[in-house]
Amino acid sequence: MQYDLFKQNKYKFFSIGSGSSGNCSYLGTDEYGILIDAGVGIRTIKKALREYDVSFEKIIAVIITHDHADHIKTVGYFGDKCNIPIYTTQAVHEGIQRNRVVQADLFQAKRVIEKENPFLIKDFRITAFEVPHDSIDNVGYHIELDNQIFVYITDVGRITDTIKRYASQAHHLVIEANYDDYMLQAGRYPYYLKQRIANGMGHLSNRYSAEFIASIYNENLQNIWLCHLSQDNNHPELAYKTVEQALAANGVVAGKNVKLETLSRYKVSGLREF
Repeated sequence: MQYDLFKQNKYKFFSIGSGSSGNCSYLGTDEYGILIDAGVGIRTIKKALREYDVSFEKIIAVIITHDHADHIKTVGYFGDKCNIPIYTTQAVHEGIQRNRVVQADLFQAKRVIEKENPFLIKDFRITAFEVPHDSIDNVGYHIELDNQIFVYITDVGRITDTIKRYASQAHHLVIEANYDDYMLQAGRYPYYLKQRIANGMGHLSNRYSAEFIASIYNENLQNIWLCHLSQDNNHPELAYKTVEQALAANGVVAGKNVKLETLSRYKVSGLREF
């Protein structure tokens, strides 16, 4: 891919919602942007975009991780009403079509991608990769932006060699830290649900995520966002502290060597530019 050496784009990232109540994030330039997942109400999305002075008309694509309702609730609005291209794997598209929460057919907005086969959306060079989860299919995204690499990984049952390979390249990493081990096991969830969360096809614990982040940390990593925190089995402060301590054990100081942030379930995150 050819780049103009004299052109330095500034990229913006913010989360509009993160968790089982709805997931959606924005990544873009001053001219255009994409959404990662569309599981948040359209009014909430538009309000969040206005908050950071991003015109809705600048959204040129939506990329979807998987077909669970909290990631696709409003995908029909973008694809059917606005004819904005919807990118994901064939299996996820089939899951979207069968999901009753999406009361629309994507028609011409449907774009089928293949894992580990890069595709372009304007200046974004995007590669989807396999992420284990109990959905029909699930992918993470490795996004190259000029000389920056942004990696998005959510709803992760376990860390694989593929995940490690892509996450290790990140300058900017969004990764799940869903639950605290003790809170989950001591909590009110029925046994089958606890098993579903922690069985390797559900979600990542704070500890597991923290150990993984510490293991791949390198001086190129600038930003870490912890996403998809459980409302019942986690606290933002606890997730942050668990990762902070794991990094510190390797001599890495959060806030100094790397920026670390937890993403809220309901609130728009701070705007990060890079």
